[in-house]
Amino acid sequence: MNDKRYDDNVSQAAGKAKEDLTTWVGDSASQLGEGFEKWTGDAREALVDAAETVKKDVRHGLSQYNAKAQEIADRVPGGFGEKAARYPWVVVTLSLAVGLLLGNVLKPARKPSG
Repeated sequence: MNDKRYDDNVSQAAGKAKEDLTTWVGDSASQLGEGFEKWTGDAREALVDAAETVKKDVRHGLSQYNAKAQEIADRVPGGFGEKAARYPWVVVTLSLAVGLLLGNVLKPARKPSG
């Protein structure tokens, strides 16, 4: 009779331990999931804020660049600024050509390999 009571106690203790462990694992997983969601949400907010700041800075930089470029174009005789506004692809092509020319002139001489 004592053995049956001992077996019942062991069985109840094992069942209780299993239930407690299941509850503990479930609670821990839930807390971990909530922590992960909070962390990803914070990271997402930081990334969005940084992207907005970069966007504003780039927009500001481009507007300054465009203002300087327009100022220089207005100084060139022959109505260059008006023509540049009318034919932007010509200005882009000329700018690329001048950039390539300057790149070749200012590029340090390469040493032959071997």
